[in-house]
Amino acid sequence: MGRGHAEVLAAHPDAEVTAVSRRPLGDAAVHSDYHDLIASGAVDAVSITTPDHLHADVMVAAAEAGLHILVEKPFTTTVADADRAVAAVRAAGVVAMCLFNHRWVPAYAQAKDQMELIGEPVVAYARKNDTIHVPTEMIGWADRTTCAWFLSSHDIDLVTWLYDDVAVEVFATARHGKLRGMGIDTPDAMQIQVRYSRGAVATFESAWIYPNTFPTTVDSYVTVTGEDGVIQLDRQKENIQVATAKAYTYPRNMLQRVVHGQPAGAYRDAIHHFVDCARTGAEPLITVESSRQVTAVLAAAHESAETGRPVTL
Repeated sequence: MGRGHAEVLAAHPDAEVTAVSRRPLGDAAVHSDYHDLIASGAVDAVSITTPDHLHADVMVAAAEAGLHILVEKPFTTTVADADRAVAAVRAAGVVAMCLFNHRWVPAYAQAKDQMELIGEPVVAYARKNDTIHVPTEMIGWADRTTCAWFLSSHDIDLVTWLYDDVAVEVFATARHGKLRGMGIDTPDAMQIQVRYSRGAVATFESAWIYPNTFPTTVDSYVTVTGEDGVIQLDRQKENIQVATAKAYTYPRNMLQRVVHGQPAGAYRDAIHHFVDCARTGAEPLITVESSRQVTAVLAAAHESAETGRPVTL
């Protein structure tokens, strides 16, 4: 994700990648850690792509140094860290945004515009499941996060935005087994039920043990039912199918793609939105307070999965 952020930022006509932490990238100065980078005076904004549980300290340090902040999802993995980050951002008056890039997927943005057609929200279901490649090979810190933090954070932000409401109660269950048997202490799957203040409910499913033979790394589906209609969003297939002697696949392209040598897609659009806000001082579409709510829902879900009881927010 760090390289992805850097490539998109470098493609913005009014942005330049001047420094990085730990890993070389082009002509950017390389710093041993984020403290040195922040103190260098070489940047006006930081892009945080550390593992899930390491976001908060970097955000607080950057805000206190007066730097604008783009942070990968989830915002943080504890409510206390979220509150620290929000307080630091607001006290410093900097622009900050969590990269819930799904809000820029054309179909999802269109769904937001169409919500009035289906009436008051009643129930939603969001599934985001990964192949087992992700926790066993793609990331080396799966035991310090969960499929819900890694995957459902996107869907909780999306559905809460579509509902234009706030969550008030959470109940969740988790299943352990396969990954623990492979030496990775994290749930195979979680289901989270959320009740919102106006009475609507939503279920968020996440799993990351699909076989690697599944034709896409991510299986993503959302449905929202209102009193007067329903919206369905299926992102497993994205307008292209490729068959070879090795596999039949549906290459992903809504989030990240390259068109004629330039980054494109929702991921690019979201990051460029942040840059534009940082340059003008405008409030991003995704506020730090809304991202804090996603953290609160997920923290409550993990508490509920451990205790077997619903958690009030």
